Amino acid sequence: MSQAAENPAAIEARIHRRRESLRGTLEEIGVRVHPRTIVGDAKARAAASVDRTVGGFREKLTHPDGSPRMSRVVPIALAVVAVGLLVAASRSTPDGKDPRNR
Repeated sequence: MSQAAENPAAIEARIHRRRESLRGTLEEIGVRVHPRTIVGDAKARAAASVDRTVGGFREKLTHPDGSPRMSRVVPIALAVVAVGLLVAASRSTPDGKDPRNR
C-alpha cells in the first residue's frame, strides 16, 4: 500500500512508534552524557589502569608463590633509602641546623 493510500490512524500509529523510539534514544544519550556517568566511567577506567599497573609491578617483584624476589626488591629498597638520605641531607645546612627552624 502506498503512503498516500494509508489511513490517518495508520499514519498516526507509525508517527507514535517513531516518537517512542526517538524518546528512548534521547534518554539513552542523556544517560551517556550525564556528568555522573562520565565521571563514573572515567573512575572505572582509572581504577582498571591502576589495577593493571599494580598487578604488573607486583608480578615483577614476587615469585608465583607470593614470596618476594630479593634480587629485585633489595635494589629498590636501597634506592628508596638513598633518596631519603639525599632529601634529609639537602634539608640541613653546613652548620647542622635545620633551615626551617631559623
